[in-house]
Amino acid sequence: MKQIIILLLLIIAFIIGFGKYNQYKRYNTPNVDYKTEKTLDFEYHNQDLVINYYKAIENLNSYVMTQWTANNIDVRTPEDDDEETKLAVVKYADKLATINYYETKLAKSFSLKEKGLSNNEIRYLEETGTDLKSHQKTLANNKIKSMFKANEKLTYGHKSALIFEVQKKLIAKGLDLQIDGLYKIETLHAIKLFEEKNNLFADGFLDVLTLDALFK
Repeated sequence: MKQIIILLLLIIAFIIGFGKYNQYKRYNTPNVDYKTEKTLDFEYHNQDLVINYYKAIENLNSYVMTQWTANNIDVRTPEDDDEETKLAVVKYADKLATINYYETKLAKSFSLKEKGLSNNEIRYLEETGTDLKSHQKTLANNKIKSMFKANEKLTYGHKSALIFEVQKKLIAKGLDLQIDGLYKIETLHAIKLFEEKNNLFADGFLDVLTLDALFK
């Protein structure tokens, strides 16, 4: 009889202890605050996105806390595979995906700013779908084309940075000539051949159409 009483007392103690443990576990949650190791640009050109990012984190933290305290489910490392847990984990994954979307944009913006781009340039890249390499190439080409003066007729022996860049482009297009920045017969013939191949007026002189075709 004594042994039965001791056994019953142990069972009762276990039940009470387990209940206390669950109560403690319910109201003493692990650290639910979401943290990222990515370096993000919080001066991003679209501040609404930054605000939505913060809101998404608060929403995620609140959801994790609620599932833990109300349903005893740790959606980050679930121990059970019942239907309720599965649904909670799927919802958690959706909320996390939203945060990852915002972080991808903010991390990319930070990286581009490290390379010297401004908010306006980053907005342009996003709106046009242009990659950084293409954007930098366009900027470089525009600088070269800005050296061209439409009302200035090239004369034999003319030397300039523009001619130097044109010669480099002509060689890249498969034409054979020397790069010396001098507008001589060799360069004139190369320009003329390029114009013929591109269905342009073939006179061997630079004009807006020839430059656009050469540096596109």
